[in-house]
Amino acid sequence: MNPETPAFLHATRTSYDAIAGPYSDRLPDHLADLPLDRALLTGFAELVKGAAPHPVADIGSGPGAVTARLNDLGLPVFGIDLSPRMVALATRTYPELRFHVGSMTSLDLPDETLGGIVALYSLIHIPDDHLPTTFAEFHRVLVPGGHVLLAFQTGDHDGSEHLTERFGQQIALDCYWRAPETVADHLTKAGLDARARVVREPHEDESRPRAFLLARKPA
Repeated sequence: MNPETPAFLHATRTSYDAIAGPYSDRLPDHLADLPLDRALLTGFAELVKGAAPHPVADIGSGPGAVTARLNDLGLPVFGIDLSPRMVALATRTYPELRFHVGSMTSLDLPDETLGGIVALYSLIHIPDDHLPTTFAEFHRVLVPGGHVLLAFQTGDHDGSEHLTERFGQQIALDCYWRAPETVADHLTKAGLDARARVVREPHEDESRPRAFLLARKPA
């Protein structure tokens, strides 16, 4: 982070640093009770294996459970998270895997090096005017034929909320929910072809439906 870093990245990093411990304790693996979500991740892994040996980046890797699942599915994978404390916790929990601090808006990766990108619920903190830059970065680092799997909260219309507390900690975190069509349009403009979309109803304590988008960089 430097003085020119956008304010929303500073706020997101500080907020997740503050809640990293209780977040990891209460949500060590958010896919554990979600078989449909796990099935979509498995399908993504099967598609990306065709781009081997190029690695997969789990962007917004948090406690590291999704990275570990992708590793168990046979993918060469590493995690990227904006929060240094999240990265430290993931590294401690999964010492056999690689995690590092980074931002999806400016990936510290060479062009055309990734076979796939997973971003589950990390896109929700990116403001609308930064989505073009973010998806341009995804396009840049993917090899031709590489895939992207996104998951995000959705609804009948786009919206946002500002969180000031979570897990008993004071935070300043903006969250955005978007219709699948909104995100698919941004992907298309970045040169990524939307290939599939799934929307499921909220599960138990979830407040909003969940959307999944699969996209591909043309070969």
